[in-house]
Amino acid sequence: MKILILGAGKMGTFFADLLSFDHEVAVLEKDSRRMRFIYNAIRMQSVEEIPDFAPEIVINCVTLNHTIDVFEAVTPFLKPNCIISDIASVKTNLREFYSSCGFPYVSTHPMFGPTFANLANLEKENTIIISEGDHLGKIFFKDLYNKLKLNVFEYTFEEHDKVVAYSLGIPFASTLVFAATMIHQDAPGTTFKRHMKIARGLLSEDDYLLTEILFNPRTPRQLARIQEKLSLLQDIIAEKNTAKMKEYLEDVRHKIE
Repeated sequence: MKILILGAGKMGTFFADLLSFDHEVAVLEKDSRRMRFIYNAIRMQSVEEIPDFAPEIVINCVTLNHTIDVFEAVTPFLKPNCIISDIASVKTNLREFYSSCGFPYVSTHPMFGPTFANLANLEKENTIIISEGDHLGKIFFKDLYNKLKLNVFEYTFEEHDKVVAYSLGIPFASTLVFAATMIHQDAPGTTFKRHMKIARGLLSEDDYLLTEILFNPRTPRQLARIQEKLSLLQDIIAEKNTAKMKEYLEDVRHKIE
């Protein structure tokens, strides 16, 4: 299959490496410096090069704030039956774009972003495939993700946004609050250092991505849950109530089992 990958960032490079030995792959990236590690694939720097390659599927791996703009730039150069796809972690406005673009599409969300995951071993990682998409496109990504031994879940756009608000909104907000209260530590403990590693990894992500995940309309409800549990913990600590502290800890242990 002829596959065009848009963007040569961490995920674009990952997909190019993954697919280039089983398929004919091209990578479109305006910044030639970002393609210095691309091998076994055609390198493109202009949309005008797309028709000669004639891709059968396009995987959009650019940063979230440019996803739709890049789709609009390349679709005039695609054949009508070309499947277009994205791997965006926030699907805001994508459902509307796909419904009007006229191309078959498939939307997925690898939940193993390059910051924290070991891309060489993804057996314990998860991915989401949006059910509202082209059948052949979904089969392609299911086969691909199954080969990586990922746990594959299929959700609608609506269900995806709910999952993201919980699975990303809560840890992102909690980590940001932790980092926002930082003071210098001469002798940080192991737990502190682990939290700091997570915070640094999170803050290395694109600002737009972090913003859009936190601006998900369902995130405020998750933040309210954090505030509710934090207020309860503050009251228990202020009262020095051992019995309530024990109940609190037992409830938390039960939730993470």
